[in-house]
Amino acid sequence: MTHYREILRLRSMNLSQMNIAASCGASKKTVNKVLKAAGEHGISWPLADTMTDAALEEMLFPKAPKVSSTKQMPDFDYIRKELLRNGVNKKLLWTEYLETCRQSGGEPLMYSQFCYYIQQDEQRRRATMHISRKPGEQIEVDWAGDPAYIVDPDTGEATEAHIFVGVLSYSQYPYVEAFISEQQVPWITAHIHMFEYFGGVSKILVPDNCKTAVIRNGDWNDPQVNAVYHEMAEHYNCAIVPARVRAPKDKPNAEGTVGVISTWIVAALRDEQFFSLGELNSAIRQKLYDFSRKPFQKKDGTRYDIYMDEEFPVLTPLPQTRYELAEWKQATVQFNYHISVDSMYYSVPHEYIKRKVDVRVTASTIEVFYKQARIASHRRLYGRKGQYSTVTAHMPEDHQKYLEWNGDRFRRWSAQIGPNTAIVVNAILTSQRVEQQSYRSCMGLLKLTDKYSSARLENACTLALRYTASPSYKNVKDILAAGRDKTLADNKKEDAEPNPYALTRGLDYYRR
Repeated sequence: MTHYREILRLRSMNLSQMNIAASCGASKKTVNKVLKAAGEHGISWPLADTMTDAALEEMLFPKAPKVSSTKQMPDFDYIRKELLRNGVNKKLLWTEYLETCRQSGGEPLMYSQFCYYIQQDEQRRRATMHISRKPGEQIEVDWAGDPAYIVDPDTGEATEAHIFVGVLSYSQYPYVEAFISEQQVPWITAHIHMFEYFGGVSKILVPDNCKTAVIRNGDWNDPQVNAVYHEMAEHYNCAIVPARVRAPKDKPNAEGTVGVISTWIVAALRDEQFFSLGELNSAIRQKLYDFSRKPFQKKDGTRYDIYMDEEFPVLTPLPQTRYELAEWKQATVQFNYHISVDSMYYSVPHEYIKRKVDVRVTASTIEVFYKQARIASHRRLYGRKGQYSTVTAHMPEDHQKYLEWNGDRFRRWSAQIGPNTAIVVNAILTSQRVEQQSYRSCMGLLKLTDKYSSARLENACTLALRYTASPSYKNVKDILAAGRDKTLADNKKEDAEPNPYALTRGLDYYRR
């Protein structure tokens, strides 16, 4: 799917359509089409978080017209590979191409046109050009091939330290730092330190095709920028334009500087022993200081001079806060509407049960996304495994009601019906070892008022208490079902009515 949001964001940075296309893995034609449609609809960056790529596609291209071609073009990649095989020529391939067009119903090219387009494709592939970089336009980054070493002072074992190199393309002003590995955390940390060392950010980052920068998804022609790397670039407001596979000319300054760094920094420290990463980086920083102030051989000035005079003033200022390293994971929402992250459980809205979601993990927060839209956020849990972080609003309605069940609520409810009902409810609540085990019985007892009346329930509880001090829900229900509570009501009514045949003088009269 086309990355509409990213195209609009990069356009707001005044990047060329060529660089936008390279960063987003789209063609220049697609980029031009998206920007033109966005202008017609009055859509520009920044966009709301709810404005996903799918929503933008509906707004920009509600009815995309189908583009038809009158001529069926040959597969130039296939032709280029086949021509390398013995005995294969253009005439043979054209014959096979005609058969393919006949089967698909397409209109074929004539042989002369067929050869012409093959020639044009070959010329485009051989074409090279020198690109003059502008100050502050891009930074090329890479890992150096030759490692340095850290020696364990106790065992004498040597551990490789990998060298990160970042170069401002215009001034060739470098940044170098050593790390124990080339994994995601060192890669992102190196970029953060590099930006702070340069005192600003360029518009474009040109990385190599390492996994910490680019995800291939099985297609070498359609690179996808690593999610964490892209998030870091968005924080510093720069674009990522990966170099092509096995194309060192895409980042010549980094490639050239790697060789120079290997000579003037790594090789220069070959006879020194370092017992910690801090010691090694301290020595590298001193060598880097000397190297960046060393005069050019074929032009005037130094890397540092050009950087300070022409490049530093036009770099984008650093953001107010340093980027907080985040890790992206995928998780499936369980039937209890929670996801598991590092053996801790975090709730999401129950509508997403069994859906796959993206999880952004930082040191302090857990954020859950579905199709680029954030659906949940939690403070990250630490300590004992198996803890739950649950938001009540994420629960189904009947589960929310269950949370409201507690002993005090049942006692208040029963007291409104009558004193004997309150006694029975209290007896049921105290009948179990754990109070929560009696909640269903209390709920069933009090819900009898829906079928019978509150007065009948009170009478039934009164009768039940005559037989036992701890009546159960079943005792009260059986009394109501048999109608025995009505007898008690009749007796109360008779006691309340005056008896015309009773003694009216009273005991005091005869006592006199």
